[in-house]
Amino acid sequence: MSFSVNHYFDNKVTSIAFESANGPVTSGVMSPGEYTFDTSKRELMKVVEGELTVRLPGNDEWQSFPAGSEFNVDANVSFDVKVASATAYLCFYS
Repeated sequence: MSFSVNHYFDNKVTSIAFESANGPVTSGVMSPGEYTFDTSKRELMKVVEGELTVRLPGNDEWQSFPAGSEFNVDANVSFDVKVASATAYLCFYS
């Protein structure tokens, strides 16, 4: 098994990509800040530690996702994220 480490937003977001039995996954951490992510596949984001405040595509309102919660994002869209404290996540792609 091989891992691919990716850094985004001046190293404020780091993810480790790997292939699981159920498909591609990334495990990562986000430093405090605001970010916009583009998707190429459908994503299931699970917040492991901390909290993500998210504005999903087509939605004007921000939603809070604390540790233990999850949300879905469709393929080929952008979504905005605010992070108040270091937050860990798992992202499953389909």
